[in-house]
Amino acid sequence: MTTDLSTSDGLRPGLARLGVLAPAGYALGLHFRFGLAHASFKTYPSAWIHLYSTRGYMLCDPLISWAFSSEGACRWSELPIPDPHDILEQAAEYGLRYGVAISFGPVSSRSIGGFARSDREFTAVEIAEITDIVENLHRAATPPDTLNDRQRHALRLVANGCRHAEAAQLLDISLSGFKARLRKAREALQARTTAEAIQRARQRNLL
Repeated sequence: MTTDLSTSDGLRPGLARLGVLAPAGYALGLHFRFGLAHASFKTYPSAWIHLYSTRGYMLCDPLISWAFSSEGACRWSELPIPDPHDILEQAAEYGLRYGVAISFGPVSSRSIGGFARSDREFTAVEIAEITDIVENLHRAATPPDTLNDRQRHALRLVANGCRHAEAAQLLDISLSGFKARLRKAREALQARTTAEAIQRARQRNLL
């Protein structure tokens, strides 16, 4: 599994259940904003992930096109979007023969997932359960819209090129105190590194 977000305990059960429901793998992006997902999880075969990425299929994937124009669930075989690059046909060669697309949330912060099987179509009951899990994960992973002034100021100093010791001196606090503010900012933005926290804060106009 690959992810842009350290998996919190609150997400683990849902992700584990998705792995059972989609035995051929899945790709899930939670809260797409400004073209990037706040958190992403992929269990598709690594060879397919590599091919999909290197060929830039996300830009012409009928699943993605449908998910940004519609909300709900749709079997891949029923997607009303053209597939001129035969992406779904290629996916089948990697065991992703049957699938369902899920789209949930406002366009400004939408969660999108593709879930696959190699043996048969998903049943209506399975689709309903997958949809419910995605909606719950969407709510659980809702990114923050605010940082407090201390967190924002600490990130801004680092973004402007200040070293930690220099920034701590400018704020008249200890080095450990400054690092604690950065840690809280990373936690608030659910980022692994300070650089990632700065990027996410900028994307959300928090700096």
